[in-house]
Amino acid sequence: MIPLNSLEPSLSRVDRRQAVQWMMAAVSASLALAKSPANAGVSEFKPTPKGYGTDPLLAKNYVPGDFWPLSLSNSQRTSAAIICDILFPADTVSPSASSLHVHDFIDEWISAPYEQQASDRQPILDCIAWFEAESEKRFHTPLSKITEEQRNSICDDVAYGSKSKAFDKAAKDFSRFKYVAAGGFYTTPEGMKDIGYVGNTPMVEFTGPTLEALKHVGLA
Repeated sequence: MIPLNSLEPSLSRVDRRQAVQWMMAAVSASLALAKSPANAGVSEFKPTPKGYGTDPLLAKNYVPGDFWPLSLSNSQRTSAAIICDILFPADTVSPSASSLHVHDFIDEWISAPYEQQASDRQPILDCIAWFEAESEKRFHTPLSKITEEQRNSICDDVAYGSKSKAFDKAAKDFSRFKYVAAGGFYTTPEGMKDIGYVGNTPMVEFTGPTLEALKHVGLA
């Protein structure tokens, strides 16, 4: 979890080239398959950039604005990092989501000028705004200043669906935030290690299938 009061408006940003590579990996991995229905306001978002197209030059060093303008303000990035760490705190296996810049991944994702990403923009912005507003409403303190227990108490009201009709929209928005955050977290090397994903890992020596495996398919 993020140490209390350690999140500053000047959170360092991940390299744009790395962020876009990351976003493309998440799309390929289909870890954010559930597509949100269009929200009121999403249709109003008409990004002007053309994006990276079908053949991006990922060896090039990009700067903000080369792909598309980012959406989150400094305070929103801080709040997004806090919410990410509620979902994926540091443990004995992996670091926290914020230390892996999952909030930067989310910023790139909702800023991209493509239909799937654009449909996620308003729900995620609304989710961040709701957490910020609830912190002020319940504790009269910004989200970045309240305790871990207080943050979790806000999250508990929307984590598993709404506990009352008053939280219906917030729960739906938070659900979408979770999907996108999971797509970011589990496409990092640390996130893959967290779930034990090995993938195409080279072996020092390959001796072929085990006898047990051959017997299982009737070849021994």
